[in-house]
Amino acid sequence: MRNLWIFINRYNAFFLFIIFFTTGIVLTVKNNAYQRSVTFNSTNEIVGNTYEKLNVLKKYLNLGKVNDSLAFENAQLYTQLLRMRNIDSAKNTIVKDTLTHQQYTYLPARVIKNSITLRNNIITINKGSLDGIKSGMAVISPQKGVVGFIRDVSEHLATIQSLLHKDTKISVNIKKNNALGSLVWGERNFDYRKAYIKDIPNHFKVNLKDTVITSGFGSFPPGIIVGSISNAGITTGDNFLTIEINLFNDFNTLQYVYVIKDKFAEEQKSLESKLSNE
Repeated sequence: MRNLWIFINRYNAFFLFIIFFTTGIVLTVKNNAYQRSVTFNSTNEIVGNTYEKLNVLKKYLNLGKVNDSLAFENAQLYTQLLRMRNIDSAKNTIVKDTLTHQQYTYLPARVIKNSITLRNNIITINKGSLDGIKSGMAVISPQKGVVGFIRDVSEHLATIQSLLHKDTKISVNIKKNNALGSLVWGERNFDYRKAYIKDIPNHFKVNLKDTVITSGFGSFPPGIIVGSISNAGITTGDNFLTIEINLFNDFNTLQYVYVIKDKFAEEQKSLESKLSNE
């Protein structure tokens, strides 16, 4: 306490100046309309700019929640679009229980780990068995491009065997002529922007920029876009073509994905198992 008094006594002139200066400004602003107007306008501008910057910071900090919300809403919209596809528009039919008849539903998930430079690339997402995720489920991106398959699942997390993996094979066809083939990656290089279609019979006519989509054979619904043909002239020396495509998905910027739940997946797997044992 004694040191405080010594400090105040030593700098008393400075403190008196601050007190008189502040009092003078207050009296000037209070008793003069022009100075009061200028002061209030300046104060409001400073406060407004401060609040604006705080709001920008707040919005930035909340981007994660906003993105999660948008991903969930998009998943619901995609599910509704699939539901509408299942209705035969040529018939005057009323579907009372569309959820029961809906084969595919989308579950949004956030990517928390991803790789694109390895021979076998794996993606980790923030959803797991408690969210209904199971091994073998198909995964697409918000742009509806193919991502891969669910591989390992824990309660809160799951890994995806990316399309950029040597063991990933997806049944696809060329949209223009329905030519069926197998989509693979790393056939000739490890470019994350390209993939290859094998086993296309060579009597099919294939053109550059033809669109490639999923065939519906397997876990993916039919019609999911994959990419466009960039090289149709790769020869293999047999009766089948190998085609290079540019992928629509940008795996380097992948932040959100949709896991596709197939209502009939277990039933189909059980039936196929019985047929293989006969």
